[in-house]
Amino acid sequence: MVKKGRLIFETEIGRESVKMVKIAAVVVTYNRKKLLLENIKCLLNQTKKELVDIIIIDNASSDGTQDALFKYIKNNTIIYHNTGNNIGGAGGFQYGIRFSAEHHYDYVWLMDDDCMPRMNTVEAFLDVDRKLKQKYGFLSSKVLWKDGSLCRMNVQRKTFMKKVENFIDEYVPIVMASFVSLFIPIKVVYAVGLPIKEFFIWTDDWEYTRRISLRYPCYLANQSIVDHKSASNIGASIADDHIDRLERYDFLYRNDVYLYRREGIKGFLYELFRLLWHTMRVIFKAKDHKCDRIYKIWMGTLVGIKFFPDIEYIKKVT
Repeated sequence: MVKKGRLIFETEIGRESVKMVKIAAVVVTYNRKKLLLENIKCLLNQTKKELVDIIIIDNASSDGTQDALFKYIKNNTIIYHNTGNNIGGAGGFQYGIRFSAEHHYDYVWLMDDDCMPRMNTVEAFLDVDRKLKQKYGFLSSKVLWKDGSLCRMNVQRKTFMKKVENFIDEYVPIVMASFVSLFIPIKVVYAVGLPIKEFFIWTDDWEYTRRISLRYPCYLANQSIVDHKSASNIGASIADDHIDRLERYDFLYRNDVYLYRREGIKGFLYELFRLLWHTMRVIFKAKDHKCDRIYKIWMGTLVGIKFFPDIEYIKKVT
């Protein structure tokens, strides 16, 4: 069930005019029902909650997620979709963005199930949206970790190589961001297409936001704040991760090739430096299975050289 559009007031030439807007808050989840329930409470507590439809994309969780959401589904507080199997974060976000566009939302607001928006997170997005007169590709929240420090894995990039440093100004130009609280006008989705579901996990958000920023100016909205309740404030590292999780890195190194080769010679050199750096970290830091870890880095990269998935587009229906 999709709810009707709501009202938002804008000031034009000294008087108020009324514009109908709908925001789809797309949350992708997999076997983290406790965090998801906390996320939903945060979304229901938004100062502009009347503008937001909560859309849960469940990657076939097996921990009782659907049962835990029963009361919200029954009273139409949320829109729930079970994908039927685990299609990864990339597949889940593609599914949610496609649904939002096909159901004529004006904006899609993306997040993981461990992302906890503050009360005014979406209102701050709308403030920047109004000031920019919708002339942007995406807006990204400032992401804090559980202790109030910046969440390292979600620091946006001001170029494809350099991280943003300005967390003070109301909005700051960026070119890449994570899907941990990303705000996109649907008209941009029609123009650039959908995230690449074949990425499965990792790099899908960097690729998609970079694809957008190649065509539109994009911004970090520093007054739009979320708390990311990730297990740690350290990004994934093949040198440190448990041996049982190494299979996941096939996706990381394959997908990174797709991302950085689009940047030309600078992207090639940057990617080569990263691969050498990761290899050196494994040699000098990894406690076990060093050969297996190095194999994953370079085999994933070789697979990436031949990885050319199609970008899917949505036909706009008038």
